[in-house]
Amino acid sequence: MNKQGKRKLHWKSLILLCLALFILPAGSAFAAVNKPFPQHTTYTGGTIKPNNVTQTVMDNAVKTKWDAWKGAYLKPAGTGKYYVKYNSDGETVSEAHGYGMLFTVLMAGYDTNAQTYYNGLYNYYTAHPSSINPYLMSWKQNSSFQNIEGEDSATDGDMDIAYSLLLAHRQWGSSGTVNYLQVATNIINAIMDNEINQTQWTIRLGDWANSGSYNTATRPSDFMLSHLKAFQSATGDARWQNVTDKTYTIINSLYTGYSSTTGLLPDFVVYSSNTYKPAAANFLEDANDGNYNYNSCRTPWRITTDYLLTGDNRALSQLNQLNSWIKTKVSSTPGSIKDGYKLNGTTFGSYNSGAFYAPFGVSAMTSSGNQSWLNSLWSHTSGSAAEDYYEDSIKLFSMIVMSGNWWTY
Repeated sequence: MNKQGKRKLHWKSLILLCLALFILPAGSAFAAVNKPFPQHTTYTGGTIKPNNVTQTVMDNAVKTKWDAWKGAYLKPAGTGKYYVKYNSDGETVSEAHGYGMLFTVLMAGYDTNAQTYYNGLYNYYTAHPSSINPYLMSWKQNSSFQNIEGEDSATDGDMDIAYSLLLAHRQWGSSGTVNYLQVATNIINAIMDNEINQTQWTIRLGDWANSGSYNTATRPSDFMLSHLKAFQSATGDARWQNVTDKTYTIINSLYTGYSSTTGLLPDFVVYSSNTYKPAAANFLEDANDGNYNYNSCRTPWRITTDYLLTGDNRALSQLNQLNSWIKTKVSSTPGSIKDGYKLNGTTFGSYNSGAFYAPFGVSAMTSSGNQSWLNSLWSHTSGSAAEDYYEDSIKLFSMIVMSGNWWTY
């Protein structure tokens, strides 16, 4: 090739490079992905994964569920922002936002636009601060992205957002557009300041829940124990150990006192006469606030995840009882699981919801004695049709854990 030909090739290369810089989404071009999906995390010894399908089949099933979830629920919210569509009215809540931030950081590597989505979700979070503490997220917005129903927070959304920021620091580093580690530290400290009862060391319902019976109430679906340990590791704040210890104490108090034959936990918990007990009907949401309903259906996933990652066995008795009870209750048939149980095991639900059956797949991972049950739950979950945002989110989270692709800070 002559010099003129080389010169033309050189200019063509520069033009292509410039086009790439302008066309490829910010955050996806040339971004280093340190923990790309799939991760195949080694969980605690003695735990299991589905063995009726190969690892590749499981990984691909997660990818398929993610693609469907993203297409249905991850939406643009103006320039440089994304949000998670929570319902048909186009509203969103901080819970959904935390889910979206976790999914995008966990699926990076497979999804080349993951960091662009993540930073867009981060930008939306920062645009909707709680009026009580600006590092926490205002819990609900309408389709016009205006805060509604009070500009205060919900603890579960804040905890997932904070945890996702720690994962983002591991995934992409903190020297780019967003200093993930610094903003994670800010929100973790805000959670401690405004969403933790520092007398009881319990997890509050939100930054608003600082008086009366709400001040000492807690919600078992917020018992994200591996999050709490990551918060302590990232900040060096030993007070998080108090929260972790108290959370495990409450799990076992509820189990031994109210659900010794089932292992089920209630949607809400109140503190009365020096005892943590299931909330009365209509404490906060509805008549089933003291039952195993659409909040606590997440507890088999949330609580078991800490055992899988850290080996902390303080809730293992409760989880083992839960596994034994549900297998017997539905004759090892995932399609017979219903969306609502009293703590004594009485059924009041009627629908086979993915929000209920999928988390039992995570709790089944604790013992090889659950292998065939776990296999059935994996197949039922991975082969399920789309439902709504909540069910589809919990199914995807459960599949990420069951396939061995959950990791921690």
